[in-house]
Amino acid sequence: MGSLQPDSLNACEAVLDGDAQSLILHRDADGAVRAWLNVCPHAGRRLDWAPGKFMRNKQGQLVCAAHGATFDLASGECVAGPCRGECLRAVPVHCADGEVRLGAMP
Repeated sequence: MGSLQPDSLNACEAVLDGDAQSLILHRDADGAVRAWLNVCPHAGRRLDWAPGKFMRNKQGQLVCAAHGATFDLASGECVAGPCRGECLRAVPVHCADGEVRLGAMP
């Protein structure tokens, strides 16, 4: 995957527990990278409106394209919408040699 720009949302595919999964990657303004499964906890649908294309509200939060659930990008918690209080499923990642890699920092 190419470089992740600050405050960007990107989609990528990864193999988790033997299954291909779509992930959302977010690099915050400080350079930290977080990853979640690209699945809304409300109805189990992808959060992007087209592959790798995500909606954000005026506050910069991630908005599910299907039903409008709104997620805080620091925590992955749903702060508005049909699954308020639930969280996106985090996937541990770390950066090494300029790449985002699966798993916690060794």
